[in-house]
Amino acid sequence: MDIPDQLRCLFSASVEKRNGSAVIEIPEQEVQTGELQPGKTYRVAVLAAPTADDTDDTDATSQSTHTPQTPPVEQGEQRTVEIEDLGDQGDGITRVERGFVVIVPESKQGERVTVEITDVQRNVAFAEVVERLDYYE
Repeated sequence: MDIPDQLRCLFSASVEKRNGSAVIEIPEQEVQTGELQPGKTYRVAVLAAPTADDTDDTDATSQSTHTPQTPPVEQGEQRTVEIEDLGDQGDGITRVERGFVVIVPESKQGERVTVEITDVQRNVAFAEVVERLDYYE
């Protein structure tokens, strides 16, 4: 399955019936990390989880042994990125694999830069601009 870079979060949940609607609750930590904003609209994909009756052991095993993914960047790594957005504090924001957020101070939206990752946390990384690039480089 291809996972787009725009993916903001990934979690497992049960569908509940509530007041004539089907409801899936989003874990509070997904909203607290800043990836999701209350009141905003997001696309949601619903995939069936394998059951104990499924015969495809490889798929069931990979799903049931869900381990948190490690960040796709490492401290000291350099990347060339485009600043996609600005955060509330005015810092540049870009996303890399799986939608992982990298915050880049002193950058502008639409700017293309080479950055060095300075700090990696579970849900976000921070980077410094190493070089500002012409958009067509």
